Amino acid sequence: MRTLKLTLAYDGGGYAGWQRQKDAVTIQGKLEAAFTEIEGQPVTVHGAGRTDAGVHALGQVASVRLVHPIDLMSLTRALNAKLPDDICVLCVETATEDFHARFSARSKAYQYRVSLGSVPNPLERGHAWHVRQSLDFEKIRQAAVLLRGRHDFAAFQAASGDYPSRSTVRTITELEIKSDLAPAWLGAPARPVLVFDVVGDGFLRHMVRTLVGTLIEVGAGRFGVDDVAAILLSRRREQAGPTAPAHGLFLVRVEY
Repeated sequence: MRTLKLTLAYDGGGYAGWQRQKDAVTIQGKLEAAFTEIEGQPVTVHGAGRTDAGVHALGQVASVRLVHPIDLMSLTRALNAKLPDDICVLCVETATEDFHARFSARSKAYQYRVSLGSVPNPLERGHAWHVRQSLDFEKIRQAAVLLRGRHDFAAFQAASGDYPSRSTVRTITELEIKSDLAPAWLGAPARPVLVFDVVGDGFLRHMVRTLVGTLIEVGAGRFGVDDVAAILLSRRREQAGPTAPAHGLFLVRVEY
């Protein structure tokens, strides 16, 4: 039996997230169904990150153990032939026996995209959060500095608190915000986009989206820069800003 490492990309708009669910269509479910056809028996696929409903991936990583002797190139082609068009296996590699996509990961990188302007572009609606209000980019960057490093991010996790007994301490090694222009589309002018690049050793549920939502509140003037430090110390979800919509978030890469 081989342990394999998969790198894949997907548009999460049509899925109820990564994790297999009994009555919903998920990325894990689609992958496991494709592998089961090849293997001839049920196969479990482990993902590096359990992306939420609507979240996309450019470099999700998964691990799987397979008995079938199919070569890696043929396996990649077979999987992509069986998967829907919005899920693509980019490559398959042989991994060490103890490799696990989630537990072996050292860091993950996410990107969140915010489309700016008074009128939304309908072609961006599934891949960026449209914010009409003008924002103070410098204040957003100043507040982001306070979030870098090792902190207790309890105030930035999902309000339900899925795992209340687990530590909510995480380390953000990179939180960069840059203003960019979305590419011109069929002659339409390029549009301003705010891009949040976040790298850390792990993330709580909804953590990146709540960080972004809070920083947008700073940029809009509803929070002050110093409020961010107070939110961290509070450990209370209701003190932070709103959870940014899922469709602006991308899992970019996983490091091992």
